[in-house]
Amino acid sequence: MSAPLKPLADRIVAVKEEAKNKTAAGLYLPDSAKEKSAIAKVVAVGTDVKEVKVNDRIIYKEYSTTEIKIDGKEYLLVREEDVLAKIA
Repeated sequence: MSAPLKPLADRIVAVKEEAKNKTAAGLYLPDSAKEKSAIAKVVAVGTDVKEVKVNDRIIYKEYSTTEIKIDGKEYLLVREEDVLAKIA
C-alpha cells in the first residue's frame, strides 16, 4: 500500500488499525464499548525519520496526530517524536 501523501521532515503517514469488535470469548462489542486504538501501520516516512520504516506497526500518542481523509481512506500524520513504540 502506498500513500497519496509524501511526508516532510520527521513526519510519518500511517493507517490506524481498527479496534476489535469481538472479545476472546466470542462476544460482540457495541461501538460505545470499544477501546480507541492507538496502533497504526506506517505507509510512508519523511526524509528525517530515523527509527521507523514503512510497514512497521507503531503505537503513537493519540491526541498529537493530524487525521486526513483522501479518496475515502483515512490517514494519520504523526511526528516521529510522538511515536511511543514499534510493535515487533
